[in-house]
Amino acid sequence: MKGASVPAVVGMPSPLFLWRFKVVLFLLWGFCCCKIGWDSVMRMSADLRDLFLYEAFLYYNPLLLVALMTWLWGVNLWVFAQSSVNYVKVFDLAQTHLSHREIWRSATWLTLIVPTSMTAYLYLYSHGEVSLAASQPVFLYAILLIILLSPFDMFYLSSRFYFLRTMLRILLPLQAITFPDFFLADIFTSMSKVFSDLERSVCRMVNRQVATIAWFEADSICGSHSVAIPLVLVLPYLCRFFQCLRQYKDTKEKSCLLNALKYSTAVPVIFLSALKYHVFPEQWVSFYRPLWLMSGVINSLYSFYWDIKRDWDLSILTRIFMFKSPSTWTNLLYGRSWVYYWVLGSNLVLRCTWTYKLSSHLRHNYLTVFAITALEMLRRFQWVFFRVENEWNKMTAKQNFEMSSDMPSEADRLLESSSHTSSEDEGYTIDM
Repeated sequence: MKGASVPAVVGMPSPLFLWRFKVVLFLLWGFCCCKIGWDSVMRMSADLRDLFLYEAFLYYNPLLLVALMTWLWGVNLWVFAQSSVNYVKVFDLAQTHLSHREIWRSATWLTLIVPTSMTAYLYLYSHGEVSLAASQPVFLYAILLIILLSPFDMFYLSSRFYFLRTMLRILLPLQAITFPDFFLADIFTSMSKVFSDLERSVCRMVNRQVATIAWFEADSICGSHSVAIPLVLVLPYLCRFFQCLRQYKDTKEKSCLLNALKYSTAVPVIFLSALKYHVFPEQWVSFYRPLWLMSGVINSLYSFYWDIKRDWDLSILTRIFMFKSPSTWTNLLYGRSWVYYWVLGSNLVLRCTWTYKLSSHLRHNYLTVFAITALEMLRRFQWVFFRVENEWNKMTAKQNFEMSSDMPSEADRLLESSSHTSSEDEGYTIDM
């Protein structure tokens, strides 16, 4: 109609613009958290500053490490999706499983929430609002626990249920052990320090010791000398140990017993370290510390051997990076000898440094322990690639063998053809 106005078409911003905008917002948020946190720490007196950071670090470092592991798991899934490894079939996942994008989305929220809560804790504590500061980690832990255990169809209910069910199977290995069971249990061994710090944090929250002078008392119920520390550290290894025994019961394979022996070597490392707080110093130096060092070397070398010899197949070490579509990552990583040497060397070094993290008498060096724990998660991240690919290769080899066994052999086909020809000749003779 003449004279009618035509509504203007509003153009939607491009995905690249939205991505850049989110990056700018993220950097701005990170700068604000760092600035507020630094100013809050500088308000504390010099003699209390380190202890103040030590306590704040206890509550938030395990959640930061969980966020890091979630990011890395998303990268694992992305690589699997680009390659020929069918991780959905390996882990027996439902069609509604989380993709790498949804994993990264969850990691993003965790990365935003945890530092924000930590910044609020630092700010409120340094400004004298002790009760409000103490409520910050309690509120954060409560929210995350509610989300994890919520029975409502929100926040990826099916995936949360799968995760919780697998955790229950790990704690109570009363049934046949599946690949997801011992795979997740292996990852939990790399996160034993995370579980230990979570236990100490919850202990302080339950006993109302958050932001209190009880932090300075090493012999308190939640102090650094607590017996619960080595017990929680050893729990993932015990779970994996009993899984191996269950596998031996089902399969009668001796390799399961050797694998159980590997996990048992972590027990003396953990408990010999904890003994430092319960024996005389001269006893520790002259007797227990040499035993701790020797057990640490045995555990590191045995674990390294098992990774290379059992968990991975070195003949196809870099095939995981052969993507379906042409990629820069394929050109950089596939078939490269430096990847082979990097994986072997880094795995050996990080296996040895991992003993440091298992030792509770060294946990006062909290920044060093945090860095080593993060490096252990990076080691586990690269371990995942080759462990899952090795399992997928075993599954496909088994399927190919079953298919070939169902197909008739060449000799059977020739015999059948000969019998069929003989039958036709006999029929022809009768007709004659």
